[in-house]
This record gives sequence, C-alpha cells and structure tokens, in this order.
Amino acid sequence: MSLRTRLAQRDILVAPGVFDPLTSALAQDAGFEALYLSGAAVAYTRLGRPDIGLTSVTEMAETMALIRDRVEVPVVIDADTGFGNALNAQRTMRLYERAGANALQVEDQTFPKRCGHLSDKTLIPKIEMAGKIAAMVDARASEETLVIARTDAIAVEGIDAALERAEAYLEAGADVLFVEAPRSGEELARVAQHFAGRVPLLANMVEGGATPIQSAADLEALGYSLVIFPGGIVRALARTAADYYASLRAHGSNRPFADRMDDFDGLNRRLGTAEMLAAGRRYEG
Repeated sequence: MSLRTRLAQRDILVAPGVFDPLTSALAQDAGFEALYLSGAAVAYTRLGRPDIGLTSVTEMAETMALIRDRVEVPVVIDADTGFGNALNAQRTMRLYERAGANALQVEDQTFPKRCGHLSDKTLIPKIEMAGKIAAMVDARASEETLVIARTDAIAVEGIDAALERAEAYLEAGADVLFVEAPRSGEELARVAQHFAGRVPLLANMVEGGATPIQSAADLEALGYSLVIFPGGIVRALARTAADYYASLRAHGSNRPFADRMDDFDGLNRRLGTAEMLAAGRRYEG
C-alpha cells in the first residue's frame, strides 16, 4: 500500500522519529507502518548539535539511503526549507526521492532554519513558499512521492495567518499540510476543522514543545491523518546513555547496568546476524 493510499484511510498513521538504520529497523520491528527521518534527530546524533539549520542536504540524503537499504516501510523525510530557493528544493526532491524517501516535508522558514519549537523564527513570503512547493511537485519522479507543506507561521504571525498560508500551499500542490506548533488543544482543533475532509493533516508531538502532547487516538478524533514523534527516540537514548556512562564511570563495570542493556547475543538477535551469515553461506558454493 502506498503512503498516499494509507493516508486516505480514517485510522491515523503514527510515524516515530528515526535517525539511522538501527533505529529504523527497531521501529519497523515494533510494528510501525511508516517512519519519520527527522532533521533535528540527525543534527542531534550525527553532529551533536542543536536543530538550527546545520545539517546539509547531502548528509540527510546519505542517511535516507542507508535507512532504505535496511527497512521496507515508507519513510517521511525532513527537507527543512528545501535548502535554498525553488531550484534547491527541486534538487532536494531528486536527491531524497532517489535515496528512497516516500514523502518530503518542506517548511516556510528562512534559511538557515531552526527547530519549530524554538523561538525567534523568521518566514519567507507566502508566494515564495508556494513556488517552492510547485517546483518540488514538478521535480518529483513519481506522484506517489508526497510533498508535505509545513508552515511555522503560528509563532510568528498567528493562527489566522498560518491557516491562510496553509491554504496557499494546498493550492500550490501540497499533498499533506503541517501547521507547526499549535499552542493549545483549541488551536489543534481549529486547524483540523478548517481543513476537514480536504487534505491529510500532520501533527507533530514534541515532548516539552509548544504543543500540548496528545495521543494518536485524540488526534485521530480531531481529524488528523498522520502524527510524528520526531525527537522522542533521541531524548530517550540521551537519558539512557547519560545514565550508562555515569554508571560505568562510577563502577568501572557494566554489571550494575546489565538489566538495562542487551548483551552481545541479544544485540545480534536484534540485528539478525545469524540470518545474514546463513544467507551469505548460500553464495559460497
């Protein structure tokens, strides 16, 4: 089933954030139908830096290609601002699509951008963003590759302007709309009511962000088609890693932490090591 077809169903699609092939494989094994390759999560893990526009298009495309070599489920990829103007956005479409992405999320911030839940964001003109969306639609090789248009206008211009921008982006050819960082349950509901039955809507759940955390079931009831949890895995791993290193430093051994980690055989079972070695032996004559 294509991502476009899946989003047309009433049941909401939950896409957890991933940042490399291992997290992608673990999420797929957990039963998720789609994944979200978060630019923020790549910045956090690959660069060890905040989400302030430092990650490059080639770093993201390379990460996407590695993930596609490992998992089969659809992947939504963060395309930031398209990494420049409309021509840059077209190149981003071509790079990401060839790397195996099923949907690209592009936003209307200036470049370099910053996390949607940080303050002091700035926006490009509405007409410029609409042009980027149209350019990406023209550049895609398959109509099954979706363009997700995100507006960060709520924090900058208010909810009315955000809805006006989203309307323009829908008219420009966006397949999914993402109105970033509603500040209340009422704003979440207003977005859903405004576009009800017209286009799939994406909601973004960021622990500690501007939007009150909602469950997938609650968002489905409002009318959202897709919910992402982009950075949750990094926040979970960062806490666990800090605790692990503190334990090892204090005890000089992993024994006190053993019940919170896989041993060598356990990790290899998750990786499918035995199955890969068996597959390799088929070609040894």
